[in-house]
Amino acid sequence: MSDSQTFTDAATRFTAWLDRQVTVAGRGDDTDRLAVAPASTFWMGRLATEEEVMNSALGQRAERLEPCAIGLRLRPAAAGPWHFNVRVQARAWTYEDPKTSPDPNRPWVRSAGIDVPVTVDINPALTPLPFGAEALRNAFARVGATGLAAEIRVDVETWNGAPELVVQLVNNSPAQHAQLEDTHLYETALQVTGLATVPFELEALPDSFRYDREVPAYGINVGVALLGDGGFGTTDTVEVTTRRPEYWTSDEPAPDLTFATLSRDPLPSLEALVQALSNYYSDRWGSLLDDHPEWDQPMRAEADDARRTAALELERLQRGLELLSTDETVRRAFQLMNDAIAHSAAGKYDSWRPFQVGFLLGAITFLVDDGEAAVVDTVWFATGGGKTETYLGLLVTAALHDRMTGKTSGVTAWSRFPLRLLSLQQTQRFADALAGAELVRRRERIKGAPISLGFLVGSSSTPNRIVKMARPETADLDPDSPGMPDRFQILMHCPFCRSSKVEMHFDRLLWRLTHRCSNPDCPLPEPALPVYVVDSELYRYLPTVVLGTLDKAASVGMQAAMRGLVGPPIALCNEAQHGYTYTPRSATPTGCLVPDCNAGVRPLPMPANRYAPTLRLQDELHLLRDSLGAVDSHYESLLDHLQHELGNRPAKIVASSATLTGHDHQVEVLYRRSGRVFPTQGPEAGGSFWTRAGEMPLRRFVAVAPRGVTLDHVSDRTLDVLQIAVRRLARDPGAICAEAGVDPVHAEQLLSYYGTDVVYGSTLYDVEAATRSLTSNTSSQGLQAVQLTGGTDFDEVRAILERLEHPEGDFYERIHIVAASSMLSHGVDVARLNVMVMLGLPLSTAEFIQTTARVGRTFPGLVYVLHKIGRERDAAIFRQFNQYVTHGDRFVEAVPVTRRSRRVLRLTMPGIVEARRLAVMEPASRGRLTTITALRRYFDDAGIGAADQTTAIASLLGFDGPIDETLREEISRWLDNWFANLNDPAGTRTWPNELGASAPMTSLRDVEVSVPIHD
Repeated sequence: MSDSQTFTDAATRFTAWLDRQVTVAGRGDDTDRLAVAPASTFWMGRLATEEEVMNSALGQRAERLEPCAIGLRLRPAAAGPWHFNVRVQARAWTYEDPKTSPDPNRPWVRSAGIDVPVTVDINPALTPLPFGAEALRNAFARVGATGLAAEIRVDVETWNGAPELVVQLVNNSPAQHAQLEDTHLYETALQVTGLATVPFELEALPDSFRYDREVPAYGINVGVALLGDGGFGTTDTVEVTTRRPEYWTSDEPAPDLTFATLSRDPLPSLEALVQALSNYYSDRWGSLLDDHPEWDQPMRAEADDARRTAALELERLQRGLELLSTDETVRRAFQLMNDAIAHSAAGKYDSWRPFQVGFLLGAITFLVDDGEAAVVDTVWFATGGGKTETYLGLLVTAALHDRMTGKTSGVTAWSRFPLRLLSLQQTQRFADALAGAELVRRRERIKGAPISLGFLVGSSSTPNRIVKMARPETADLDPDSPGMPDRFQILMHCPFCRSSKVEMHFDRLLWRLTHRCSNPDCPLPEPALPVYVVDSELYRYLPTVVLGTLDKAASVGMQAAMRGLVGPPIALCNEAQHGYTYTPRSATPTGCLVPDCNAGVRPLPMPANRYAPTLRLQDELHLLRDSLGAVDSHYESLLDHLQHELGNRPAKIVASSATLTGHDHQVEVLYRRSGRVFPTQGPEAGGSFWTRAGEMPLRRFVAVAPRGVTLDHVSDRTLDVLQIAVRRLARDPGAICAEAGVDPVHAEQLLSYYGTDVVYGSTLYDVEAATRSLTSNTSSQGLQAVQLTGGTDFDEVRAILERLEHPEGDFYERIHIVAASSMLSHGVDVARLNVMVMLGLPLSTAEFIQTTARVGRTFPGLVYVLHKIGRERDAAIFRQFNQYVTHGDRFVEAVPVTRRSRRVLRLTMPGIVEARRLAVMEPASRGRLTTITALRRYFDDAGIGAADQTTAIASLLGFDGPIDETLREEISRWLDNWFANLNDPAGTRTWPNELGASAPMTSLRDVEVSVPIHD
């Protein structure tokens, strides 16, 4: 083996070898005898009899679940008659009497293969007869399978006036035969040669100037291989290899975008980057329409719109560059941010990718231009390309700029994720970046509170508060509750020194649950890390960045202290380090959230109009759909309204998304803002100034349509074959490396990077079923399997991630199988996960893209997609799987979402009314509006009635147009009832939140059922 073989080359060969092992096992290519029936063993290459399919109660689904035919759909280049050649390959399995068999324990015997050429002549004016029946029957008889029968059938069809030929191999053997125990055909293959064809056009996607929609041929129950002589062959799987992106596409020298250079002197490198983009625009977009006179008018209009969008992107980067050149404070914040991100990277990388710097340049003007808040900037880039680090760069720049311009405390960014459970890896990345920013702040002696992180995810993961003595009937915790404090650890290592010596501690003096680093060499001198995981502590300290789940926005309608996340708190406690205070309550008479604190309060330490978040970040924007998106749209408007009412400038919203389909509509519905996507696509598919497909493989996708056996069986067998293969590598690396064409020097690393398999289920049921099945249906001994789902405890998630990133020395003690749900598909980044088995297609293309991107992050990945072939959608996508992968983003479904829903309005009204009471009215009253009597007096004194409230709420929701009359009426009816209850002297209600028809939502997911809703 050549000494020059890189590990990537070795990994590419090894994944191909692994795939061959699975295919051979699925077809039976290397098996001559079996102890059990082949029909219960093999899932590829087999054909049932036509009689079985015709008589099945499953109807058309039977032909997909266990077909009796395979074939090719072709479009001939000329009108008939047509003459071409067909080649058929197949085998049979026969059964020997155990009494006379030379191997009675394995009585099933694989026949020799048949290889039969068939000449086909088709006259379109005549009804075609079957071809090759006699030759095939004789061939089977010669290999000892007398009684088996097959034939070639050719159907002539017409589509849009053009002829199409459907060439199929059909198993027309009898379902039962006196001399044959099994009349299925095995290891079947079909080839068609000698026919000139023209390609089909992929009709599932619209025409576009960027994309080639040509499809050479379609398979029927199979994939299609292009033969060297222009012919076509069938394949049992559909294999598609994607290529790892390259991030510099210009012919000009790449600018120096290292953190060190951009920290020291950023302008020359940034000027070179923007100039290269300008040159690209001139070269690639300038003459685009002139270069393609053949385009029709709709295509030319699309291209012209794309060209204008690219020009606007260039202008934004030029404005960002000008700002950095002229504004010393912004430039300094940008430079120091690079130091912070260098700390976060910890040597794993030392430079930005050009698109990341491009996004920062294009968005940075929001720091000084309030008009930029009217636009939502969305990062749209391939998963694994560095989106998280990109908006972390913007976030840290904003945090440092805030500190340098007098925002010495308060929230800079509220970052929200749509899933119930945040990835601990995501949290750690945020913590690492903010630790870098805090170290920079201290080094540069920038005034203000420590740059800190808050974790706001709900009581199922972290406490809402910690009380002095928890009562059994409540969900509250006290310092001595079971699991306290260790189970609330969210960091896997110290973000300041990378030490794993992080411990949890409850500080009774300050009433704080803290992460502490015990490394004596940690650069942070204080024992407690600036990380907050208890809701009440977030309100007290208002960390620089709040990282949480989307649903916690509902708390704004239940918790008065949520005011600190949309505007100024009320005051500051006189007791050192007790933090900010809010409207007093009976349990907190001064408004301090520390139990039993009676210290007085003092004024806020900075102007009230600086407290609200500078940024709101939304990850996975495409998941805000249906009912969740509709409810969130109302709460987004509520957050904007409260921020405005409390005298703060509007927050800039930055998002990431897996889809462009319907992006602008979704952004307008959710945020009542216009949308802008970065980066702009280039004039060719899959490429732009910012990226293009390179030569190195990224992922090898293998689509499988299981035949005749359950999906669980195929999943178990696939995983078993993969685990047997890597165990062979562990036992005999020299032999396996020779077999795979790999230099043995890479054996140990291959074992590490390909020894753990992910089995992915879209539902918790699929994941749990796969885990149960694995433990009993695999032959690999000592299989170590774990689960990663939304129900996995934090402690267990942390331990699993630790084992995956730092595996045990002994392969047999490592994790071998990770059974995962959608939790894996968002923010989990483990370089050792490179093989995945997917149990059916996810319900959305976006989830497919997100999920499969979890493997192959660093080295070539291998993804098996086991189609639930009985489902129409899985069957349709199997048929065009190549295009589904290569055109992936174009198959992403538009996000269905609307804010104009009376049902959703009835859900959100209680929270909207309560949030206005808690955050705006109560502080303005300079008293407590916690009783109905006090609230009634407040409205009477202020002269506020239902009509005033209706106008205010309709306005904040944007329901002020002619089409919104029914929604305004709904608001009016709801408030009429609310005010009637408020003013009812005989009413039995006690608290203001009981005045409405229902209580405020406790979570944005408090929807009866998630059903699609549309405008």
